[in-house]
Amino acid sequence: MVEDQDTICALATPNGVGAIGIIRLSGKDSWEVVSKIFSKQLKEQASHTVHFGTISDKEGKAIDEVLVTLFKKGKSFTGEESAEISCHGSLFIQQKIITTLTEAGCRLAHPGEYTQRAFLNGRMDLSQAEAVADLIASESRSAHNVALKQLRGGFSSELKEVREKLINFASLIELELDFAEEDVEFADRTELKKMVSEVLVYIRRLAQSFELGNAIKNGVPVAIVGAPNTGKSTLLNQLLGDDRAIVSNIEGTTRDVIEETLNIDGILFRLIDTAGIREDAKDIEAMGIERSRAKIEQATIVLCLADVAKQNSVAEGKKWVNELSNTHPEKKIVLLVNKIDIGKNGEANATHISAKTGEGIAELKQELVALIRGDFDPSNETIVSNSRHHEALVHTAEMLQKAEQGLNTGVTADFVAMDIRQAMFHLGGITGDISTDDLLGNIFSKFCIGK
Repeated sequence: MVEDQDTICALATPNGVGAIGIIRLSGKDSWEVVSKIFSKQLKEQASHTVHFGTISDKEGKAIDEVLVTLFKKGKSFTGEESAEISCHGSLFIQQKIITTLTEAGCRLAHPGEYTQRAFLNGRMDLSQAEAVADLIASESRSAHNVALKQLRGGFSSELKEVREKLINFASLIELELDFAEEDVEFADRTELKKMVSEVLVYIRRLAQSFELGNAIKNGVPVAIVGAPNTGKSTLLNQLLGDDRAIVSNIEGTTRDVIEETLNIDGILFRLIDTAGIREDAKDIEAMGIERSRAKIEQATIVLCLADVAKQNSVAEGKKWVNELSNTHPEKKIVLLVNKIDIGKNGEANATHISAKTGEGIAELKQELVALIRGDFDPSNETIVSNSRHHEALVHTAEMLQKAEQGLNTGVTADFVAMDIRQAMFHLGGITGDISTDDLLGNIFSKFCIGK
């Protein structure tokens, strides 16, 4: 438990006019500070009780009628004595109460300071603390589910179990080093190889899930590209179920990039309708095409649209797919053959749709989801969405691979122990079992004030 810290206060609800605002205090003098400006003494009250009264400024003038909720030390979000003041949503009232609190002995909280105190007081580990920010920022059902599972400790408990296995075996190996002259083995090498191999598979699987987790957390950029008048804007409108983009038979109608979001099965896709790409474009249209090329660079999925009714359009689309696959192997490229309501095409390696009638659109949406999910099941397995966690898992896998190679080639126990200790170090960094002030400062500075 962190002791003797300042009592802090901040607005916990968003800035702006609303029905109510909540001002949060945390620290050993929270109840005493509120009592100085409240019409009721709170020091002898019970935890988890709510009290109605009036907040007044230092001149004794009433500011607002409020509800004060009390939390005793050890029973609050931060683990410290805390209080929450529910006042009316006026910006003036909220700021006046905060000013009065600072005059009574509080200081304004830093970004993320409440969650940082919760971590330092052992109320949650570091990965759970980071999940708080992800939960607040979640924009889809999948992002909410991933953050909530992490906040509830599912990810942490799995990592701690793995780290415990590594600690046990590392301890046995290091015990051998103390008896090196007697040439004894406390750790069964066959069992150790099996354990390291199993943990390595698990860690690699977690690291690989980051592609899906990052997509769920931040949304998936999807660029719709193709020659002019192949139906890109019609496809955007069909996917959205709304006439968002202007549709015309005149080539080059889309002169700028149009972006909209679409939620499919809890995953947020950021659809980008780009200007049709052709080599002889001029002036404004050419500027739109340059922006289109830039959006292709940023996209995770690229939908190359071809018009079945136009000669050579499908062949040109296949050419684009091949070029993009060669130059951007990390992207997922899909050939879409459009306007199948007019004619058919036997291209096997393509998705066939009619952006006009909607035929094939439901299948396209499921294909988009499948491209992102791969063989992962977010409802039943842990998905990593934090880039810091991903980096730590990659380093953990590297150390475990070195340990596995060492065991297979018969290197001495001290080198194997060193690699396992390094793997434990990287895993511990995820949950905060191993952390530095610089790391904590960087993580919590990205939180909003009041959280």
